[in-house]
This record gives sequence, C-alpha cells and structure tokens, in this order.
Amino acid sequence: MSQSLLRALCPAAAATLLCASHAIAQSVPPRAVRRDIPITNAIRRALEAGTRDSTGRPGRNYWQLRTDYDIDVSLDPTSSRLTGKARITIHNTSPDSLPVIGLRLDPNHFLGNAPHAAPWVPAEVTDGMVLSRMSINGQPVDISSNAAPAGGGAEGARAIQAQQAAAANAAAANTLLNGRSTNARIRLATPIKAGAKAVLEVDWSHKLPGGPGTGHRMTQRWADTLFQPTQWYPRIAKYDDLRGWDSELYLGPSEFYNNFGTWDVRIDVPHGWIVSGTGLLQNPEQVLTPTVRERLATVLRSDDITTIVGPSEVGPGQATATSNTGRLVWRFHADSVNDFAWATAKKYVWQATRATIPGKGAVPIHMVYLPGRANLYARAGQVSRHALEFYSKLWFPYQFPQLTLQDGPSAGMEYPMVINSSVGAADHETAHMWWPMVVGNNETWYGWMDEGFNQYMNILSDADAEGKPPVLDGLGQSYGRTSGDEAEAPMMWNANYGGPGFYGFTTYTKTPLMLSMLGGIVGDSAVQRAHREWAQAWLFKHPSPWDWMFFMNKALGQNLDWFWYSWLFTTDAVDHRLASVKRQGLNTAVTVAQDGNMPAPIVLDVTFAKTGPAIRPMRNAVMLNDSTARITVPVDVWFDGRRQHTVNLVFGGRAIQKVQLDPQRRFPDRNPADNVWPTATATGTRSTP
Repeated sequence: MSQSLLRALCPAAAATLLCASHAIAQSVPPRAVRRDIPITNAIRRALEAGTRDSTGRPGRNYWQLRTDYDIDVSLDPTSSRLTGKARITIHNTSPDSLPVIGLRLDPNHFLGNAPHAAPWVPAEVTDGMVLSRMSINGQPVDISSNAAPAGGGAEGARAIQAQQAAAANAAAANTLLNGRSTNARIRLATPIKAGAKAVLEVDWSHKLPGGPGTGHRMTQRWADTLFQPTQWYPRIAKYDDLRGWDSELYLGPSEFYNNFGTWDVRIDVPHGWIVSGTGLLQNPEQVLTPTVRERLATVLRSDDITTIVGPSEVGPGQATATSNTGRLVWRFHADSVNDFAWATAKKYVWQATRATIPGKGAVPIHMVYLPGRANLYARAGQVSRHALEFYSKLWFPYQFPQLTLQDGPSAGMEYPMVINSSVGAADHETAHMWWPMVVGNNETWYGWMDEGFNQYMNILSDADAEGKPPVLDGLGQSYGRTSGDEAEAPMMWNANYGGPGFYGFTTYTKTPLMLSMLGGIVGDSAVQRAHREWAQAWLFKHPSPWDWMFFMNKALGQNLDWFWYSWLFTTDAVDHRLASVKRQGLNTAVTVAQDGNMPAPIVLDVTFAKTGPAIRPMRNAVMLNDSTARITVPVDVWFDGRRQHTVNLVFGGRAIQKVQLDPQRRFPDRNPADNVWPTATATGTRSTP
C-alpha cells in the first residue's frame, strides 16, 4: 500500500500505522458460520446402504467381520524368539465377495528399512516376521514376498521387487503381497463369498526386540528374563463398510483397529516362568502348584491384596508346577475381544485383588511384576479397582472376566484384559477397557475417540477417587491460547501423521477441552448421559466419528454441527470480548464482539451491589445467588454472520458492579483478559460505563 493512500485513509500522518491497525482490530468483517459437518463419500454410502444410521446408531444392515484365532506359540528365552502356528477362521459376514485378505505383520516394523513416524524409534533392528508356511482353506499360499533380500543394497531391493512382481503375475495362485510390510495382502485364487468363511493357516517366527527405543508398544523384553509380547502374531486386518480393508501401515504413534472374535492360545515357556495375558487360564491344574491354586481361590472373597506367588517363591515347584520336559504350556481362552497380549518372566511376583462390578459381581485384578519394583504396584490394584467400578457406573459394566497389570518395558499400553503399566497409568489404561476394547473405535485414524475420551474419563475418575466433584472449568481457555499453530493438525487428521509435536496434543489433550466446552453449553451431566447411551448402542461394534456426532446431536436434542465442525475439522478458536458496557437509565447494554472463527454462546455473569432496589427477573437469566445472575444467549445469534451482539440487561435499579464473559472459562478464548468489566487500565484506574 502506498504512503499517499495511507495518508488518505488516516489523515494524521504521525498516527498512520496506529490508525490502520486500530481499524483492523475494531472492524472484523462478517463471516459465514458453517453449520454442517463434512460428509465423506464413505459415510454417504454407508447411510445409503443402511449400515449406518443418521441417528448415530448401527443401521438396519450393519455388519462386521469376525475373526477367530487358534494359536500355538513357543518362547525361547535364550534367542528371544517366538515360534508359532495359527489357525485363523475368517467369517465373511459382509455382503461383499473378498478377493483379498488384509494381513497385519507388525514385527516388520523392526526391519532396518521399515518406515517409522518420528519420533518413534524401534528398540532394535530384527529380521521381522518370518513366515515359513501359509495356506488358505488347505491350499498353499505363495509367501516368497516375505523372503529376506538375497543381498544388501540395490541388488537386494531388486531381488525383492522381482519376487513380488512374479507373485503378482501368478493369477491362478494364492499369493502373499508385500510380505515385508506391516500391512500385507493375500490375493486369493478363489474369493471368499459373502456369508462364507475361510481358514488361514500360518507358521511364523520372530525375535522379540529389546533395547532403549521409544517405540514402547513393541519394546518387548528385558534381557532374557522378562518378555512382554504385543502385536506378536499375524493378524487379520480390519474390514468394514467404510473403507474395506484397512490399509494403514503400522508406523509407531497410532494404535489399532481390529476385528472382534474368539482367541484360544497355548503358550509354551520354561517351567518356573509365570505367564499372564488376555482371557482366562484354562489349565491351572497343569501349570500351577496346589498352593498357588488355593491362594487364587481366595481372591474374590475380599478387597485385600492376596499374594499368589511371593518374591522368594521362584522356579518350578514354587512359582509353577514342574515338568519332565522342562517346559509348560499355558492355555488361555477369550471371547469377544479384538486382540491378545501376554507377558512372562522368570521371577514374577504375582498378587491379586478384586473389583465389584454393578450387576455382575466380583472380578479378579491380577498384578505380575519383578520383585524390585514392588513400590510401583503397591497401589496399582486399588487404582484399577476404583477405575473398574467407577467406569462401570459411568458408562456400562466392565465386560470381561478379569484384568491383569503386567510389568515390563511396554509401559503405558493396553490390550483386552491387559494393562502394561504400574500405578502411574493404571486408571488411564483401565479406561481403555471401554474403548477401544468394547466400543471398537478406529484408533489409527481417530485417536481422539480413544485416548481423548480416556483423558476426559480420567478427570472424572481422579476427582471421584478423591471424593471431590470434577473440575472441568477453565479447560476451554487453555486451548484458546494455543490454537492455530501452523504445525497443529485438526482432530480428524489421521493420527499417524499428526507430527511429533502434536500427536499427543491432538490425540489426548483436545478432547477433554472440547467436552468441557460442550458441557458449558448443554451441561456436563447431559454430555455424560448422551455419551453413555452412545457407548451402549455400540457395544462390541465399530463406530465412526460421524456416528458419534449424529448420536450426540440426537441425544442432546439440538443440531451441534457448527460445534463439531469447529472442533474436529479446524483449528479455530473463540475470541469473545466485551466491546462496551453502557448504562442508560434502568438498562445496561453489554456489547459482545466475536473476533474469532469459532462461534460460541454468550454467557455473562452479572454481579450486583449488595444493596439497592430489588433485582427483577429477566429472560435467559438465572440467579446463582442473591447478588449474581447468569445470562445465556444461544450461539445462533452469530449464525447470520454478525460480529457483535448487544445484550440488554434489565434487572431494575440495582447497581451492576461487574460483568464477566464466559465465567466458567469453558470456551477456547484467545484473550480472556478482555472478558471482564470493569477492566484495569495502565494507570491502575478502572473503566466505568
């Protein structure tokens, strides 16, 4: 802009820049408020097909694949290697004929050339998932794409490419594609028809990695004395009505999206080693001593901590039964779960207690840990007990027959009936037994529906444990001060690609802030009631974010699409301010400016003088006490694009001493300092009407 034009706009040449900046600050142009949410093609097709419903409930034609696993696995502590055989039954409950099967080979994350999302660094480089045999319905599968490169560098790469090209051209054969990836495919010579089932058999082995890497979910051993296998077997990928086969690689930060099913798992380890895991132990008579079994039988009788195996009870004959072969096979069974994790150690201490679940009764809580780490587990059982009981009342009863806390390197991680954590994350990881272990959110794409819901739950649980009401006030404004950073991704961004600085913020932190603002609009109890009803509607199913948004709109009795759009699809924030407060006779005109891009209701707390004329009732106002009124103006005053709205306070002749905008600090305001009247000036005086 030229200097002459500036002078024409602001005649006082000495104040040119000041005038220009003041004009910009005081004259924010009107803007359209988006009052709908983006609907993807996948959601649109699902609504048309009736697999999803506009009410947010599963549709009349909802379906989901089921996968059942029968697994034998053996651990060699010396080599840190698992060797296993799996028989996986795929129930094609979809209306689609399936020409391919999606296959998860997560141990390939540890191949030297595997992609990773920073800052997740693998614990060590291994040979990945080594497949030795595979068949589908008894017919062999060509697994050459899983072979290690014949040589290093370019020659090895070309060899792998040639193998994959040859496999891809073998149209008449069952063929494994991308066998060195964490996301492989099996192309079938004969597709699995709708309503049919197929049996995949696979033999494999891989080394359990250890070391100092930050990829904690799959850091799986401490030396050769403790192992914590996770994502340890070939898993069938998720197939759903929205995207078909889940095609996301395992990169480290994001978590999982799995089918529900039944697991029967037999784990072969040296005798004397204690094994814990998902499901219920099926053969205690074969792997436990009579003394251990007697102690286990007392666990459900009280809330006391019972020592099942003490720190001095080590080895075969004390920690476990004995075997002539030097090894024992532990058998576990689990129904309606979406994964299986386990742990084993040479010197585990084993303790247990109980939780009492409403409408269900007592369930055991097990803790297995190394003797020198007893302090980390001293309160872990108590914390998990409170979490199980509290969340059972808050949402729905705990669905599984037991819970186990496992010591090891995979700290702060959860799987069905398994928490890889001590007391530090016991409450948070226990909350995961509701999502994604029962309400099967897509953690890879929408981590906020998993970790974020949990963070909100943890606020409620922590307060309840202390016998206090939860503090949700003030959370909204914390986002207002940080929103809009150019590195920040919207919450609907794929969790794999949120970036190292914002994965935690977007996935964990923003959801409680969002739900705090929602509670400031409709009430916290209404938010929790609606969320409870949604969760119960999706037990052991797979909701999308749209299902949640649709359901919450219906349950809360209002269209909140403007709210979902701002929070989930943008990085916008509220920027309310008290533009003016003017007294005219018995009327006080409060003008509120909306300078931000996220709309919000206008909530004003008006504080009156202690004495004076009677305070008259006013529409949209409630008296909080004898000297404070709260006025709420619905958000739709902004929907026509206006940037200012005047609230006329007609309470009679009682003097007004203070006006507070957003008194609960629920809205993500960029500058809360301009939300109070009167305000302190630079000279220490106070503004007046």
